[in-house]
Amino acid sequence: MKPFRVRMTDEMIKTYGMDKQMDRMFVEPEYIESVDFSVFHSDDYVDVLKNLTLENKDLYADQINRFNFGEDCPIFDGMFDYCQIYTAGSLRGATWLAQGLSDIAINWSGGLHHAKKMEASGFCYVNDCVMGILELLKTYERVLYIDIDCHHGDGVEEAFFTTNRVMTASFHKFGDYFPGTGAIDDIGAGPGKYYSVNFPLSEGVDDFTFEQAFKPVMKEIMNRFKPDSIVLQCGTDSLSGDRLGLFNLSVKGHADCVKYMRTFGVPILLIGGGGYSLRNVARCWTFETSVALGIEIENEIPPHEYSPYFGPDYRIHLPVSNMENNNSREQVERTTQQILQNLKNITAVNVDHSNYRNQGAYPINHLAYDDKENKQAMEDKNKDVTMDQE
Repeated sequence: MKPFRVRMTDEMIKTYGMDKQMDRMFVEPEYIESVDFSVFHSDDYVDVLKNLTLENKDLYADQINRFNFGEDCPIFDGMFDYCQIYTAGSLRGATWLAQGLSDIAINWSGGLHHAKKMEASGFCYVNDCVMGILELLKTYERVLYIDIDCHHGDGVEEAFFTTNRVMTASFHKFGDYFPGTGAIDDIGAGPGKYYSVNFPLSEGVDDFTFEQAFKPVMKEIMNRFKPDSIVLQCGTDSLSGDRLGLFNLSVKGHADCVKYMRTFGVPILLIGGGGYSLRNVARCWTFETSVALGIEIENEIPPHEYSPYFGPDYRIHLPVSNMENNNSREQVERTTQQILQNLKNITAVNVDHSNYRNQGAYPINHLAYDDKENKQAMEDKNKDVTMDQE
């Protein structure tokens, strides 16, 4: 989960010239500092996250145990700032979609789907997925969250387990595997019953199997739930050869999920997630950026700063392994049919936003993006610097 993998991805995107075909979402330091984690996370958890350091961790022994810091959520310097940065990217992306500035927004540094309201989990400290969805709900009636990480998107499902305004759909390794949740019978509760969808899979999933699971379920969800916007978590630990994942997807097979959801013409927030083989993470997210743009890029990776990492092949697409696929076609079909049967119980809930649209008391977007205002602020800041120098 180290930021270096995102830096590699960013460099490759630039190397292919794709940055010139996108609007870059500039996230100002003031915006990052304004991110309020308590929109989702509890105040006491946020307080510890903000103040905990390697030097003072002995003073927080009880809180470290209570909030699950340590082991797979280690304490490190700059932890709070790091969380603000990646969460700000997802919030800004959600805001751009809500304001109609983009059809697709991308934050590959986001997708930390395991964090709970009062608990760090699975390398995740702040759940930017949840916060991005909450931002979208200020404008949209219904939001669909899709998770193609090898691990179950438990933090997001838990956050929206009892609502019918957010549907969560996770396709993941199930069984003796972290986090151990995401059974097919976990379908939500109360008003949210049937609005949580889990497709548990065994190890060795290949492109064909994943497609057979993904497309029928997503088509039915789109037809019945009719989401106004989508958050697609693209964790790459489902790729072949990942150090922690147990799936066998190719980069193309993984990206086909992005390609398929793009066909519905619904605003999409693309976010990152797991991925523990640096080269494959960068390969996949670079290719998925091209899919989001609707362009084709060369398989051969152009020379760039991190080229040595991709030798000796220097290619985006590589063969998958020969690991055994433990998912039979009959098993996948049975799971699909059970999920499709459950989906017959859902409807597209409507929410009255008229009060908000008539300037009533309704939450505003989190520092809604205003290009003119931001440019003026930068000019004023530069002017102040010049005056100080004089």
